[in-house]
Amino acid sequence: MTQPVNTTPSITRLPEGKMPVLRMMPAPSDANVYGDVFGGWIMAQVDVAGSLPAVRRANGRVATIAVNSFVFKNPVFVGDLLSFYADIVKVGNTSITVYVEVYAERNRLQTDVVKVTEATLTYVATGPDRKPRQLPPLESLIAE
Repeated sequence: MTQPVNTTPSITRLPEGKMPVLRMMPAPSDANVYGDVFGGWIMAQVDVAGSLPAVRRANGRVATIAVNSFVFKNPVFVGDLLSFYADIVKVGNTSITVYVEVYAERNRLQTDVVKVTEATLTYVATGPDRKPRQLPPLESLIAE
């Protein structure tokens, strides 16, 4: 039986000065019989978290077109409070690339914070016909 590669906390607190775009707590139905949360469940939540700034930048519908990288750094357990942080790292004519980091808060009374996942995903802005469309100019999204 193999052991997880890195089970020691890598940090002691959540990133300062940043707000998570999503917070979730996995339920028993999201885990195997040993209490480890399925990677596919985590991937789905990362996709949702990454889409939030992409939708905002696109000012509308986006579709995931690539998972450029995805690294599971530590296991996730039922009862962990997961915080998802997402930042746009690249913008093209129709595409938006987002970097997502996920941290788990464990042991409610003596909070341990562990970085559990990081990923880079690319989304494409789409129109009502579900075909790629140009991103609006950034200036048009800024309220005066």
